[in-house]
Amino acid sequence: MRKTWLITGISSGFGKALTTQLLAKGDTVIGTVRTEKPDIQELKKQYPETLDVQHLDVTNVDEIRQVVADAQANHDRIDVLINNAGYGLFGAAEELSDQDINQILATDLTGSIQMIRAVIPVMRQQGGGRIIQISSYGGQVAFPGNSLYHAAKFGIEGFCESVAQEVVPFNIGVTIIEPGGARTEFRYGSAHVANLMPEYDDTPTHAFLKMLDPTNGLAPGDPDKMATRIIETVDQDPAPLHVVLGSQALSATIDRLTKRLAEYQGETDLAASTDIKD
Repeated sequence: MRKTWLITGISSGFGKALTTQLLAKGDTVIGTVRTEKPDIQELKKQYPETLDVQHLDVTNVDEIRQVVADAQANHDRIDVLINNAGYGLFGAAEELSDQDINQILATDLTGSIQMIRAVIPVMRQQGGGRIIQISSYGGQVAFPGNSLYHAAKFGIEGFCESVAQEVVPFNIGVTIIEPGGARTEFRYGSAHVANLMPEYDDTPTHAFLKMLDPTNGLAPGDPDKMATRIIETVDQDPAPLHVVLGSQALSATIDRLTKRLAEYQGETDLAASTDIKD
């Protein structure tokens, strides 16, 4: 059965890979962009009936609501939302400017929240749908030099886990995608780096500079393969809540959660010591 997908940030990376694969299989994509690149213009020529490109700045709530309203009006339904728009921000907490902080939270966190909030009524009224949030294994595992990116990803994962429980009665599934490093513009082009301070040179905080330099080796993740796996989650029932993509990402996530669990299990007596004893 052909579906209608609303995908944010289709100009590059996962958004472009997802859009290309979905159009090839005959589905309709309502794709949002901040700037329409030549590749997207070519896709519009190739799929004039099934690709609907809309301008959207996800930090603008009014634009979000208008895009969703237009999508429902022009296509009758939204079967799947993929919240993909976002970027990485690198630097120590004190290296970041107020603008750095406000912009990434408005894009990676509240932008995704508002898009989900706008789509839920549409899916509830039509009797169901699927929400896919592109997060990162950085929504479970934190590294130095990425504090605000982690803040956004940990935050959106908590939001989605709560919303997933709220929308179950309406046949709406929620899936959080947690990719590892992939060969996309996210790492090799669109990454934002703070004004770096020499005090953090030769410390773990600036280790990300090596990762951002492709001459040191490329990320292992194949964005096209990842896009295929993301699309496949829509046919799973019930919707998987967490999907990790990439063997290194899964290993790091399991290691961190195992250590976190052991830490909590070691606090059994401490936690009980604060209970009121009747």
